Amino acid sequence: MIRDAEPQDETGWRDLWAQYLAFYDVTLTPEITSATWARLMDPASPVKARLAFDGGEMVGFAIHLNHPSTWVLGNDCYLEDLFLTEAARGKGLGRALIEDLIALARARGWQRLYWHTDEGNTTARQLYDRFTPSDGHLRYRLKL
Repeated sequence: MIRDAEPQDETGWRDLWAQYLAFYDVTLTPEITSATWARLMDPASPVKARLAFDGGEMVGFAIHLNHPSTWVLGNDCYLEDLFLTEAARGKGLGRALIEDLIALARARGWQRLYWHTDEGNTTARQLYDRFTPSDGHLRYRLKL
């Protein structure tokens, strides 16, 4: 089952978020995690999360946001964070989360869905390549 994150999901989401950060060997302050959760729950925020469940257990998320684009007349959807627990990988849930987001984006009239991943994340890239080939763009991030 896949559905929108709801207030009662906070504890489970925080556990998945901690696993996600550990996977990428990233440390964020508790304030950033709390702010992220607050954004997910804020109806005015474009940042939202779809949660994946396996047998009633929360096992993954797709955090996304929509935004206006200069390349199309409508909005784009950016899949910022996609994560599944180790035990949930290989069961088709990553594919299901992306397909769910595609359906959601189409239903809302968004024009494109895009994401990025680490170059060395070969497992994720095998999944992503089934949807579309890499467009050859590189990401540059300047911390301010």
